[in-house]
Amino acid sequence: MSATTTRSGMFAAMWAVMRKELRDISRDRRTLALALFLGPLLYPALMIGMSSLAESRARTQLDSVLEVPTVGIERAPNLVAFLATQGIRAVKAPEDVDAAIVRQEVDVALRIDPDYGNDWRAGKPALVEIVSDTTRRDSEIPGARVRAALAAYRDQVGALRLLARGIDPSITRAVSVGSRDLASEDAKRGLLLSAIMPYLLILLSFIGGAHLIMDATAGERERQSIEPLLATPASRGAIVSGKIAAACAMGLLSLVLTLLAFKISAQMGTGVGRMFDVSFTAIGRMLLVLLPMLFIGTTLLTWLSAAAKSMKEAQSHMTWLMLLPMIPTIALMVNPVKTQPWQFMVPFLAQNQMLLKVIRGEVIDLRTWAIYLGTGFAVAALLWFAAVRRYHQERLAISG
Repeated sequence: MSATTTRSGMFAAMWAVMRKELRDISRDRRTLALALFLGPLLYPALMIGMSSLAESRARTQLDSVLEVPTVGIERAPNLVAFLATQGIRAVKAPEDVDAAIVRQEVDVALRIDPDYGNDWRAGKPALVEIVSDTTRRDSEIPGARVRAALAAYRDQVGALRLLARGIDPSITRAVSVGSRDLASEDAKRGLLLSAIMPYLLILLSFIGGAHLIMDATAGERERQSIEPLLATPASRGAIVSGKIAAACAMGLLSLVLTLLAFKISAQMGTGVGRMFDVSFTAIGRMLLVLLPMLFIGTTLLTWLSAAAKSMKEAQSHMTWLMLLPMIPTIALMVNPVKTQPWQFMVPFLAQNQMLLKVIRGEVIDLRTWAIYLGTGFAVAALLWFAAVRRYHQERLAISG
């Protein structure tokens, strides 16, 4: 038998196994619907919903008049009047301001020093203390508004004092600091996307075909239906490849639907929601980036499920598998690093860095693509080989 005939027979067997697995899962319409549509419906709604809530909260806190409990409100009438022009109204403080902040009854408060008037008349820095709990997210925007208003009042009064003495206020500024932002519009738009989208897409690609591949291996072993398949003339490599191909087809379809859902929901949204819009070119690049992770996750699950005697045992691996994509996201949040070639060889970290480049609209050179795709598919090939070797074990056909 020629090598061409052998290869043709292997592909025919693989195609037959792939069609069998897809046909089997299509009979369970509820599972199929969850596998295909959970990501496209849940993830865009999650991201756009969170951004809309954050935008609504920020708009409410920025546009409304901010009432700030102030201790010693009568000691600085000019300051109180200035704050009123900035949309900040000083009100009488409760007896125990600190306790009120701890109980979250107050977001931010001011305490004007008893010597404020004397220091003011003497031309000395007069103390105004901002009281808040910086670990409370609710106090971020009110605290920033109060700090900005006090800084503006300080600079204005300082400049007036210098002018009263015949001194140009600009003399106190030895350096005039300007800024020039080199970030592209795509990078700015992708700033919000880069916070959570890479993790969601990596996770979805990593476990996108999980149910099909676990049911096709551990499930068939539990039902004792895998033995007739192993008894066919098809090689173990063709059987494993057919199952992996079916799971990858499911995962790829779910990814496509998820990315299209992001685009459609972003176009229908307003404000921050529109920042989640991605072009069709970016969607294509994301799919290419996620393809190696899809194969890595599916082959790893095949290898693990082949050793499981039941679906329950196979599903127990999902607990730690879902934590793996979090590692690079958390590591980069704690310790941001500059992009280097070796990062594109590390699973999960490589996908995170590549997705960030796509989201920011950066050009990815051919060398980076070669390193990334070569390493990713090499890891998937090693896991495929390990899964095939495990399928050669006769105890695979035995359940219990």
